[in-house]
Amino acid sequence: MASDRKIRYAVVGAGNIAQVAVLPAFAHAKGNSELVAIVSGDSEKRAALAKRYDLGLTGSYEELERVLRQGQIDAVYIATPNELHKPIALRAAALGVHVLCEKPLAASVADGEEIAAACANAGVKLMIAYRLHFEEGTLKAIELVKSGKLGDPRVFDSVFGHTVRAGDIRTRADLGGGAMFDLGVYCVNAVRNLFREEPLQVFASSQIKDGVDESTTALLHFPHGRVAHFTVSNHVVGVSSYRVTGTEGDLRVEPAYEYSDGIEHHLTVDEKTRTTKFSKRDQFAPELEYFSRCILENRAPEPDAEEALDDLRVVEAILQSAATALPVKLEPRKRIRRPSLAQQSHQRAVGKQETVHAPSPSVK
Repeated sequence: MASDRKIRYAVVGAGNIAQVAVLPAFAHAKGNSELVAIVSGDSEKRAALAKRYDLGLTGSYEELERVLRQGQIDAVYIATPNELHKPIALRAAALGVHVLCEKPLAASVADGEEIAAACANAGVKLMIAYRLHFEEGTLKAIELVKSGKLGDPRVFDSVFGHTVRAGDIRTRADLGGGAMFDLGVYCVNAVRNLFREEPLQVFASSQIKDGVDESTTALLHFPHGRVAHFTVSNHVVGVSSYRVTGTEGDLRVEPAYEYSDGIEHHLTVDEKTRTTKFSKRDQFAPELEYFSRCILENRAPEPDAEEALDDLRVVEAILQSAATALPVKLEPRKRIRRPSLAQQSHQRAVGKQETVHAPSPSVK
């Protein structure tokens, strides 16, 4: 018999992504997910958003435990700067609250492992907000490569960039900023799941500004002679694309990583190109619905801590390579679970949202 219980959420962090995407997504996930509270360090944000979403409970970061207890919160959605993921996740897990955390899971592998261990020891579920694991165009690209239509997939190349506003958290080392943590995790996650393999070696170069990588270019070597190369940058015009080239065809996906646009496939086989368009959808409500089902049905989520740690190991190795100008080898790893079409969702997109003290990170 289906349960009519709803998982009660507190959204922790009220920056741009929370205001334009996470908070409005609850209206599309109301079947099993309920927004109960907002936690933010900005009192004006708390007041305005509580009024907009008709919430009776808000609090500062220092008041997190009070909010979780008072609201009888089942799960948190962590949408804070990267450096705050770990302390918030540990505090939530200590109270037996499930954790849905924006990517990257943490600003280091060690911190990510500590989060994963704390959640496991507390018996709470941990899922990472890989929204593209629920997006039709992304999932169909993975299935297309798996099907063999491209032959043996040999090369992945990608560019993902935008121009970040001065002073944005992505420019701050103390908050876990930089292009690799902001954008590079998308490229790494994409190629790992398209190739269905884990890289064995990386070599990279970065342009550093104010202690963070403003741009990074990486070359990844995979088993069976497969290679990937990508550039991510917080100081170029907005670009979001990748291409997988195989022995019998190629697939170009553009835009590839966005939530504000639909995704397009350009598949070329036998010198004939076919374009498929996937309309813009709400990529955040499916995360909420899926995580709530995992909690209600006591199932392990697919984009779990190990998925996040596999990405973080690669990101950390890339940054190490860029800092030393030397290639970095990775321990061979096998990942059994991969995103699949069973996770796709067709929730309609949310409308334009007015933000409170939370401008877009990109210069338009």
